[in-house]
Amino acid sequence: MSTSPSPTTSTPAPSAAAAPSATLTTAVPAATPSGTPPTNAPSRPALGWRVRFGVLSLIWGFSFLLIKVGTDAYAPFQVTLGRLVFGTLVVAAVLVVKRERLPRGTRTWLHLTVAALLLNALPFSLFAYAELTIPSTLAGICNATSPLWGMALSLVALSEDRPTRRRVAGLGIGFLGVLTVLGAWQGFSGLDFTGTAMALLASLSYPVGWIYVRRTLAGSGHSNLSLTGAQLLLATAELAVVTPLFTSFPDSFPVVPLLAIVALGALGTGLAFLLQYSLVSDVGPTTAQMVTYFVPVIATAAGVAVLGESLSWSTPVGAVIVLAGAALAQSRPRVPAAPPAASGRP
Repeated sequence: MSTSPSPTTSTPAPSAAAAPSATLTTAVPAATPSGTPPTNAPSRPALGWRVRFGVLSLIWGFSFLLIKVGTDAYAPFQVTLGRLVFGTLVVAAVLVVKRERLPRGTRTWLHLTVAALLLNALPFSLFAYAELTIPSTLAGICNATSPLWGMALSLVALSEDRPTRRRVAGLGIGFLGVLTVLGAWQGFSGLDFTGTAMALLASLSYPVGWIYVRRTLAGSGHSNLSLTGAQLLLATAELAVVTPLFTSFPDSFPVVPLLAIVALGALGTGLAFLLQYSLVSDVGPTTAQMVTYFVPVIATAAGVAVLGESLSWSTPVGAVIVLAGAALAQSRPRVPAAPPAASGRP
């Protein structure tokens, strides 16, 4: 449900296709070119990285189910606003505990305002509206196309990303998977075009935001946690302005949908960022980004098992093709190891 490139490094960030998370919302910790944590990385958390990896996969995978439950009783903009409020509170609490300040400078805040729109306010709202008419399983799989969009855009927008046969093949396979999920050979019969288009547009919004952040906030000098807190705060303000214009105050507050929104914000946005932040810091972006490939599987299983959503054969088959294409497009050919240097001794 969502991550962006760290403003403090050019190292690739995780492609958090799931980006229901806010972050993914946001900036990720700097890593060395080898993908290992910098020497001044914080001490390792008590939980091993594999445990945090699994928890993050579950949180992001269930986020689509939580969105569906929330929109059963509340308007999509209200779901998104609630999500951002509770997510911001979690990150704000960590900022207070760590005694970090929000970034300064008008230019930085203007760029963060755009980032908040592209990485949080817009995609979160689009997913919420999409799930009014499409199942959470389809929304989760559409979200998995985010790495494909990101790779396609980076080949155009980022001069250091050159097209290769491997990447082009990965993009082609990935979008073939999208057509399989949507049932192209059946003329897309039974497909809600509006909802599906919203979900795909939400997935496209994430890499657009990542590229924007990479171009405008790289080297800003602010910590990733500080930038994230400001970004979520701005996204919350944006939704606070928009929501009253398009919705009316709820007459009642059903408990289960309300709890779903609280969990979506506190876990799927706030805690998810902190978990992702620690993963990138501990094991580097390459390993951390692998969470992308577990999210649609969990989202599909949750939608079918908990919500009783139907599942045709083309959905899981297409999802596997999408993930295979994304993995191929993001992979790098192995570089042969350099021969050992001469020691100067006989």
